Amino acid sequence: MEPQTEILLIDDDVQNNKLLHTVLERAGYGVTSAHSGEDALHILAQNTYAVVITDLMLPGVDGLEILKHLQENSPHTNVILITGNASAETAVEAMKSGAYDYITKPLNIDKLKLIIAKSLEKQKLIRENKLLRQQLLNKHSFANIIGTSTAIQAVFTRMEKVVDTDSSILILGESGTGKELVARALHYNGPRKDKPFVAINCGAIPQDLLESELFGHMRGSFTGAIKTKPGRFEQANGGTIFLDEIGTMPVHLQLKLLRVLQEQVVEPVGGNHSIKLNIRIISATNTNLEDLIAKGAFREDLFYRLNVIPINLPPLRERKEDISILARHFLKKSSNQLKCGQLILAEEAFEILEEYPWPGNVRELENIIERTAALCDKDKIGIKDLPPHISGIKRQQPQIPATLTSDGLDMPTQIQQIEREWIRQALEHSTGVKSRAAALLNIKRTTLVEKMKRLGIEF
Repeated sequence: MEPQTEILLIDDDVQNNKLLHTVLERAGYGVTSAHSGEDALHILAQNTYAVVITDLMLPGVDGLEILKHLQENSPHTNVILITGNASAETAVEAMKSGAYDYITKPLNIDKLKLIIAKSLEKQKLIRENKLLRQQLLNKHSFANIIGTSTAIQAVFTRMEKVVDTDSSILILGESGTGKELVARALHYNGPRKDKPFVAINCGAIPQDLLESELFGHMRGSFTGAIKTKPGRFEQANGGTIFLDEIGTMPVHLQLKLLRVLQEQVVEPVGGNHSIKLNIRIISATNTNLEDLIAKGAFREDLFYRLNVIPINLPPLRERKEDISILARHFLKKSSNQLKCGQLILAEEAFEILEEYPWPGNVRELENIIERTAALCDKDKIGIKDLPPHISGIKRQQPQIPATLTSDGLDMPTQIQQIEREWIRQALEHSTGVKSRAAALLNIKRTTLVEKMKRLGIEF
């Protein structure tokens, strides 16, 4: 029982009202009483209640008018009607109009308490489901695709243009670039967000099982089919299906997929009927489908059906300005999971991460940060804490133009690069002792600290 739960009790019989008021208060509820429909409307204009218990037959404004008012102004309030046996049919009609339940006179108090408890439990479930849906939306919002680079901003722009459409989308990108993350963001921010999102990796399922997995099968359609099983398309009906690694799909299944796209129907294996679908298809590949078409390994007509709207995800090496942002994000995430306080990356570690080509893209970066955070026994992660294949990379020296050309140059940026490199070298020579580094640079320690802060150098 939640003592803060508020109930509005409406009954023009003063004695019954007082008795029921006392019973509900003793049960732990907060109760407000009204002795007429007019009084109730005035009270409802000032307050919101979890439950309204009202006599159906009231002089003036009756219980049905109270119900209508709440349906329009407080739809989350549960209405329980009190009625005589002669009005039970009217009460049933009222339930069809949105009342939660009704109870007949003479009142069974235990039954009324049970109805109230069930109505509150229903409200609790609705609130929890709403919260979970909101958390799901937050988890898959565009903001979770992290980056400020021009390349990733172009992806955001394309996503915003197509999120509300039902057109087929083909997401292109190397492994680890976040293709499924984009697919989920498109689904959970679009009009189908309250419907299923079903993801399937076509390359991870044996080819002899893929047809049944995608389209379902009927009982007895093949050895081992002991019962009818719906496929992933049927499970996703009304929502979105995400077909990852679409380029691995066998040619004979591509024809069946083409029919699904053209007619929005699916036929289970061994079935003699079609199941009508209302579904959005998002597919993804890390291979060049046009090359597969040239080799006869992928149907050209299917390619054009899937590739209505392409979204190209850039590899991490083409969005180097996002590496430090992503690294900080993953480090914060790992620190929270490990409950070890907030770890930081040294400036020279960031520079090494930016030099590495990242063949595994964002997924590889996340895995390396997580592993490094788990194994590091210091608050600051340096170059030596990174895996050998990354820490052994030779850093590129800043490229300083020897002469000023007619094209000009960005002088402030060039000066910052020089200062950053000299400060880094000085800190390395002095093993991080700032007073020694300042002496090597012939500047005051306070000036060094100020420059480190301005240039974002951590050591």
